Amino acid sequence: MTATTTLPAAPALSARRRWTVLAVCCLSMFLVGLDTTIVNVGLPAIGRGLGIGTRSLEWTVDAYTIVLAGLLISSGALADRFGRRRVFQSGLLVFGAASLLCATAPSVGALVAARAVQGIGASMLSPVALAIVVNAMPDPRERAQAIGIWASVFGLSMAVGPVTGGALVAGLGWRALFWINLPVILAALVLSAVFVPESRGPRAQRLDVPGQALLTVVIGVWIGVVIEGPHIGWTSPAALAAYGVASVATVGFVWVEGRRSQPLMDLRLFRSPVFGHAVLGAVAVFVALNMTLLLNTLYLQHTRGFTPLAAGAATLPMAVGATLCAPWSGRLVGRVGPRLPLILAGAFTTAGGLCLVGIDRHTSLPLLLLAYLLTGIGFGFANAPITNTAVSGLPPARAGVAGAITSTARQVGSALGIAVAGGLVAGSTPATLAHASRPGWILVAVCGLLLVLMAHASRSKT
Repeated sequence: MTATTTLPAAPALSARRRWTVLAVCCLSMFLVGLDTTIVNVGLPAIGRGLGIGTRSLEWTVDAYTIVLAGLLISSGALADRFGRRRVFQSGLLVFGAASLLCATAPSVGALVAARAVQGIGASMLSPVALAIVVNAMPDPRERAQAIGIWASVFGLSMAVGPVTGGALVAGLGWRALFWINLPVILAALVLSAVFVPESRGPRAQRLDVPGQALLTVVIGVWIGVVIEGPHIGWTSPAALAAYGVASVATVGFVWVEGRRSQPLMDLRLFRSPVFGHAVLGAVAVFVALNMTLLLNTLYLQHTRGFTPLAAGAATLPMAVGATLCAPWSGRLVGRVGPRLPLILAGAFTTAGGLCLVGIDRHTSLPLLLLAYLLTGIGFGFANAPITNTAVSGLPPARAGVAGAITSTARQVGSALGIAVAGGLVAGSTPATLAHASRPGWILVAVCGLLLVLMAHASRSKT
């Protein structure tokens, strides 16, 4: 099956129809982002309900993000080949079925497996939604504003996840974290069928099966060893074998992709410093966010004795910061470019991390809330410039690939943040958890500094 022409419907859409398409795509992206973080605040309740410990709890989060990261690029290519709306709707159906399995999971094994299937469905939503938005917005200025809104909604969904999760766990139990997806999916299916036009890339791209297999191994094994390292020992035979497999797979992926005419990931894109900085920035932002969310959940509930609802409510300043600053960031990108929002993102993220580098069992609540607010502001400013920079570096016809690469970087950052945070506090008692988490807050600050350095580096290259 081939597709040789781009469907021409998108440029002819009216202004109202274009922004309706954006709203539908934002609804699905809100769902994907929400599911990345909503589970965090419910982890202690899931642990009690299924009788599992911290390591298995990490896998309930990272099974989703690892699969999502590993399949995003192939999903973007599939959408460009077979139709973006078709793949988008298929992703909604898979995500909904997996959510049902999660909500009824009888054991941790079943839950982790269902979360992995959720990741498959989510991989068919994230890059495809961005490609649909880009295809529907032919005017560059309008497209920049739409990308800013899209990124803002995705960022907002991740920031409000803990608040929503806390309320659901307190009122209905942890299984409600997954039941809540079903009505949203139903609405997105109906709206996409009515309002979203079909579109494809200008030419069919062959599926890169060897590249996909190697990328899955690279992401899964590297992140898996970070999760399991504290338990099996960093120099144990199993860990050494994992390092070897991951290293060989990484070299093999680079070798295979460099020799294919239609690679899964065009590594030549990374020769552009701007594009490379955007991908690295996406990793840094999501390492910082997910490390903040997991350390916050474990600290507030285990060390301070907060209920899930109270722990989720404590992150409200983060959600407020992201809500207010994400749209502002999108407008700034459209007016003055991505550099200023990126500097603001890095500065606020660094400040948020530095607030908690000395955290202990008695850290004042105002200081905690300030740290969450600063981190939320940083996160709100970050997504629009990173997404716009990455997408504007490629032709609109490759929007699916551009969105997939940056979305992959986000999910790799999410998985790494969860894995590193879990490793830092693995085996900690409530009395020692705060002290054990301090290196994590230092890393959050370092991620913010990295964004500032990237912004200055991009200035020197212009």
